[in-house]
Amino acid sequence: MNEIILITGANTGIGKEAARQLALKKETKKIYLACRNEAKAKVAKAELEKGTGRSIFEIMVVDVSKPDSVRSAIKNLKEPVDALIMNAGGMGGKIPGELTKDGVSNIFASNVLGHVIMVDELLKASKLTQVAMFASSEGVRGVKKMAMKAPVLESGSVEEFISIFDSSKFDEKIDGMELYVYVKYAATLWMSAMARKHPEIRFITMSPGATGGTQVMNDLPLFQRVMYKYIGFPILMPLLGMVHSVEKGAGRYVKAITDQSLISGKFYASSQNKLTGPVMDQGSMFPVLENQSHQENAYAAISKYSA
Repeated sequence: MNEIILITGANTGIGKEAARQLALKKETKKIYLACRNEAKAKVAKAELEKGTGRSIFEIMVVDVSKPDSVRSAIKNLKEPVDALIMNAGGMGGKIPGELTKDGVSNIFASNVLGHVIMVDELLKASKLTQVAMFASSEGVRGVKKMAMKAPVLESGSVEEFISIFDSSKFDEKIDGMELYVYVKYAATLWMSAMARKHPEIRFITMSPGATGGTQVMNDLPLFQRVMYKYIGFPILMPLLGMVHSVEKGAGRYVKAITDQSLISGKFYASSQNKLTGPVMDQGSMFPVLENQSHQENAYAAISKYSA
């Protein structure tokens, strides 16, 4: 039973909606809204309290792109959480391949590194008791309808994963969407490795699916942002049945932390060539996701930055 839940990126979009849905469950006693902008978090908290009739929300100010911010936030966390929803992320700003002071791309820092450190710190402090969910992407297995190719690894070595994290694997004119998919892929593999290393915790990777109203496209370059956010998602994709509501996207998060039939270490997303609908174990369709050598190498590469 998930009585206390921590959600990153909870002031808007899917994260906020997941908080709303979870607050409507009687067993939920507290929800930490982990957000980098305190003012926006306060607005979200007030709206959630009004919409659910419950005063169970607590703000945690944390920037998941900054390791020190994450470590400080977990150190100051007053109690263990039963469930962690790693939702925060984005396209890494105007220059997604630009490196942070930690030597990784902005897009890797905001989507993966901070969450890895958060999990590590929670586990070290015995502050995570039941389940951790990472928000991955349908793009990890490729999306033909969107001409989005699945990531291709040459060797799957530790060095290759490091080249993804510091963006040296890619051309100078790196595409933010491509890098986004690669880092989500690496994190998906990391989650599978974590499930083996920590069998006492359930590690579920879940794609929210193609979700209308998501904020993840805000960081894309202008042309891509207009195409995806104002044409593709609200107009073209609904006509083709390729996008669902924020409520359904958030519902997948809720399912990830509450449905005991989901298997730890697995990646759940839409069925093959779909972006919505029921979720399925992706390893059954894409065996490359089950490669334990790749999973362990992704874990080792990430650990070089999270230690």
